[in-house]
Amino acid sequence: MSKTDQPISVHKPTIAIAGAGGYVGRWFIYHFRHKYKIIALSRKKVKQNPYPEVTWRQVELYSISSTTEALKGVDVAIYLVHSMNASTRLNQGSFEDTDLLLSDNFSRAAHLNQVSQIIYLGGLLPKESKVGLSRHLSSRLEVEKTLGSRSASLTAIRASIIVGPGGSSFDMIKNLVNNLPVLMCPKWTESLTQPISLRDTLDIIDTCIHNENVYGKAIEIGSPEVISYRKMLELTAKSMGKKRLVFSVPVFSLGLSKLWVGFFGESPPQLVSPLVESLKHTLTVSDELRFNEKQIDYLSYEESVKYALQSDVKPEQPTFHPQKKEKNTVRSIQRMANPLGDSATWVAHRYNTWLPTFFKFWINGERMESGEIVFRLLWSKKPMLQLTMIHDRSEESRQLFYISGGWLVKRFDYGWLEFRGVLENKYIITAIHEFVPRLPWFIYVSTQAKIHLWVMSRFKKYLANRVI
Repeated sequence: MSKTDQPISVHKPTIAIAGAGGYVGRWFIYHFRHKYKIIALSRKKVKQNPYPEVTWRQVELYSISSTTEALKGVDVAIYLVHSMNASTRLNQGSFEDTDLLLSDNFSRAAHLNQVSQIIYLGGLLPKESKVGLSRHLSSRLEVEKTLGSRSASLTAIRASIIVGPGGSSFDMIKNLVNNLPVLMCPKWTESLTQPISLRDTLDIIDTCIHNENVYGKAIEIGSPEVISYRKMLELTAKSMGKKRLVFSVPVFSLGLSKLWVGFFGESPPQLVSPLVESLKHTLTVSDELRFNEKQIDYLSYEESVKYALQSDVKPEQPTFHPQKKEKNTVRSIQRMANPLGDSATWVAHRYNTWLPTFFKFWINGERMESGEIVFRLLWSKKPMLQLTMIHDRSEESRQLFYISGGWLVKRFDYGWLEFRGVLENKYIITAIHEFVPRLPWFIYVSTQAKIHLWVMSRFKKYLANRVI
């Protein structure tokens, strides 16, 4: 890979990278830091930056205001975020709902900053009906739709396994080969796909930047070589100089597959689980969506593996200041079907009247003249929860409230509650962010946290079954 010698253009487009510290992000920075003005986004504040030509901005992607600030002055945004690790001690929310909320934040922030293009690196989708997609692939498709739902033109690049030094998917394959002299492969390893080298992936991303031919399009990328996952294991063993017996067995449960790949592949569950679930599909490049913007001399899988194993180049990473955060914080994200297409404003108002009705013998709700919404136990004058609407950051499609008081709350300056419509109000997302409970942690987790989920599930059912 000799892309570090890229010519310096007279006008450098400003490129923001969400997920800059990840595998593709750090290699993109390494190869194109002289060609573009790169703004790398990170949750933590940078302490020492190895590349002075790259600007690092601190961002909280769960916050629209923080994300909007981070995208100021940006021409093109590259979105490399998938199922972020929780930044709170307790995180109540599936990876699908988390990815939906984060991509909606990013789309809104890009729209507010008039970003011209968002490039999203996702995964190949099967050619068969979209019904029956794995949770992981369904989420990727949903993120595509969300990122492309506003003014920034979306270029969705769908890739199979990206093979290069330090890549998590390839490292998983390498570790399986290294740790197991006999590889008894589940049936899903016979599924076909088209892995692509890191070198070629970076070249394609570079070609798509500010390229109006790919605005509003999905592009599928992969080496022309169609190969099974089992064959990938065999070729990796050959390149590593390992003699391995590789064979398939007809019966191998999904759960056992996850345990097998996770343990011997030395990979975390958040990587293994979605990957294994997706491999029931044949994931190959379709003719109509194939990348055709330039001629590429693709590396074969074996060539990609040899480079990944032999490369002594390693992008330098910045060091970060440790984050100073409240210890016991909570994030809770729930998605609700919204069949009548009600606005977030309507849903927020209805929730504030529904809750006291649902707990009619326990809770009283009141909207104060100052605008605060206060919930009390019937026999108490002291608020158990107080919400203050944030008028300047709320709109019809999103209602935002500070969690500003009440004896259930430890800090009144930290958490917020929101209701938002996503995907043209197909769903309502309700989320609590950075909530700090007053109850001792072990009591909160076993009582209040569970009650909150139960209440939201009942409101979800109410919203789904509501008639005009």
